[in-house]
Amino acid sequence: MTGRISNAAGEPSFMAATPLSRMQAWELVLRARRFDWQVGQTCQYDTMSITAGGTWHCSGAIDEAAAQLLDIMLPLVARTTPLVMAQLGQSLDGRIATQCGASYYVTGQEGLVHLHALRAVVDAVLVGAGTVVTDDPRLTVRHVTGKHPVRVVLDPRGRMPEHRFVFEDDSAATLHLVGHEHVACWQACHAKHGHDVDVLGLDVGDEGVDPGAVIDLLRRRGLPRVLVEGGGMTVSRFLQRGCLDRLHMTVTPMIIGSGRASLTLPVIETLNQAMRPPARHFTLGDDVLFDLEFTTSAEKGIN
Repeated sequence: MTGRISNAAGEPSFMAATPLSRMQAWELVLRARRFDWQVGQTCQYDTMSITAGGTWHCSGAIDEAAAQLLDIMLPLVARTTPLVMAQLGQSLDGRIATQCGASYYVTGQEGLVHLHALRAVVDAVLVGAGTVVTDDPRLTVRHVTGKHPVRVVLDPRGRMPEHRFVFEDDSAATLHLVGHEHVACWQACHAKHGHDVDVLGLDVGDEGVDPGAVIDLLRRRGLPRVLVEGGGMTVSRFLQRGCLDRLHMTVTPMIIGSGRASLTLPVIETLNQAMRPPARHFTLGDDVLFDLEFTTSAEKGIN
């Protein structure tokens, strides 16, 4: 099956560009993101040929940075199934922050740009309550072009402070996910402060929230592509429950020596019990990005 990724009105063709630049490659990623991919489909765009799954070929010249961008991003956007991925930036010794939570910035500028690119190609970006309490992030797209994702705050115990950027900023939609017993209280709180925030209830058990139930809820809201941005405990829960399709781990040449770990999983006794997912690696300035691929959530029956 073949198709074409069409120009939006007023958008230029790439034909005149030799070699294809990183900026043009990013625009192609965004167009591929909007395309309705079918299994086995190959699409043409000027000198580019892209196959469902993210493989590509350019019949003309292409800049090295542009080629790397396509290698990293096309597998995320040229998909025929939903996507649940996570990202973490860590030091060489596996820390994402100091003990008191300082994390600006563990990774370098290119890692930050990569994070914003990930936000731009998903429907929703999810963080745990601890990340919002400590970092007060915006969770918007600023370092690349693209649409803001829906911001999702996972707060099962309803412990968030009332005043946080994701609640008070209206540049992107925000979902506040809390235990059912906290819904009415938080609806009243957001209404009192004029926050345009949707509060949704979750079942909360002894071990917290089921990540699969969160994914299911977001898909019912029309948000099939989700980035779990942090923190470490939230990413760990999604990974432990087998809910991640991919994990982007950016490692920076820094030794913190103490502080908050990136991943915390159940104790294993032998290394043959360790996860060894297929991995690719890319250079982002002084940092190294590891792209880890897991069995897809669709194959695990998350619906």
